[in-house]
Amino acid sequence: MIANFCPVLSNVNSFLTKRTTMTDSNFLRRVLQEYKTIAMVGLSSDWSRPSNFVAKYLLDRGFTIIPVNPKNEAILGQKCYPNLESIPVPIDIVDLFQRSDRVEPFVDSAIKISTKLVWMQLGVVNEEAAQKARDAGLEVVMNRCPKIEYARLFGGLNAVGVNTGIISSKRPQFVNQ
Repeated sequence: MIANFCPVLSNVNSFLTKRTTMTDSNFLRRVLQEYKTIAMVGLSSDWSRPSNFVAKYLLDRGFTIIPVNPKNEAILGQKCYPNLESIPVPIDIVDLFQRSDRVEPFVDSAIKISTKLVWMQLGVVNEEAAQKARDAGLEVVMNRCPKIEYARLFGGLNAVGVNTGIISSKRPQFVNQ
């Protein structure tokens, strides 16, 4: 293998291995079948926010959702906790609804509580925090949504994909007939 003799190709191979592992369908299928307790950092009580929709969807499919939001006492009927360390049960996945530049402290907390996986939502990518989690033995998923991945892997996506028009940031256009 050329990658063994060329440091540049070796680094590319390492990067690609990390990328394909966290987005590989078999990996994601295993995670979503085995890991059922999810702490959602930044879960909103506003029903129109994506985090609320994702939590409701996963609750309806048998996942245990633990909101981490110091501003609320409960969301979707689930008791809220101010931080990851205050959750009294083992957590499988820490799902981060946070900006990329704010995830590192939550990754540190995820490491402290010995979670199995850190999941960074769509648009959330922080390679340094991900590497820190991997170095501590945690699995990492970035720039993916567990709701979308669950629907994709276990059924539930519309025939035309995710954009069903039911939930959209765009205003509907009405056609006069």
